[in-house]
Amino acid sequence: MATAPNNDLKDGPNSGRRDFLYVAAGAVGAVGVAGVAWPLINQLNPDASVLALATIEFDVGAIAEGQSVTITWRGLPVFVRHRTAAEIEEARAVPLSDLKDPATDEERTKPGHEQYLIMIANCTHLGCVPVGDSGDYDGWFCPCHGSHYDTAGRIRRGPAPTNLVLPPYEFISDTVVQIG
Repeated sequence: MATAPNNDLKDGPNSGRRDFLYVAAGAVGAVGVAGVAWPLINQLNPDASVLALATIEFDVGAIAEGQSVTITWRGLPVFVRHRTAAEIEEARAVPLSDLKDPATDEERTKPGHEQYLIMIANCTHLGCVPVGDSGDYDGWFCPCHGSHYDTAGRIRRGPAPTNLVLPPYEFISDTVVQIG
């Protein structure tokens, strides 16, 4: 009588060794892929100079009324303006229906510190840096394409679609502001 062939070779004497080799080869391959992928992913992280500027503190007490200064935060220029009472009243008197991007003056400043206006100094059209104390509304004017901003940094005329951007900031004392 003929015997049937044994199809259970996978359960033979070397099956444990073969399973170990499969697992070991897979583990070595996974470690190799991770070793190659880690530097590629890690290079996407910001460098130390950017992390160092994540937040900055600035003393606005040294800015005279009616004066603006430009500081740098995260590689971006930031306007800090100590507005006069007349500039604040002028900004508050504008009807929201006259604005392309409606926002009240109160929404663009911090309560108790309305005299200080802090904005990223890039035109919202193409990123140029507007010129202060100029334009049709005595605020900022972008000479590249003709955008006019008022004394609250709101777009009033020109191709810019939105107001000058407000960075995240808070006053940590009466005269020190933390941006970021």
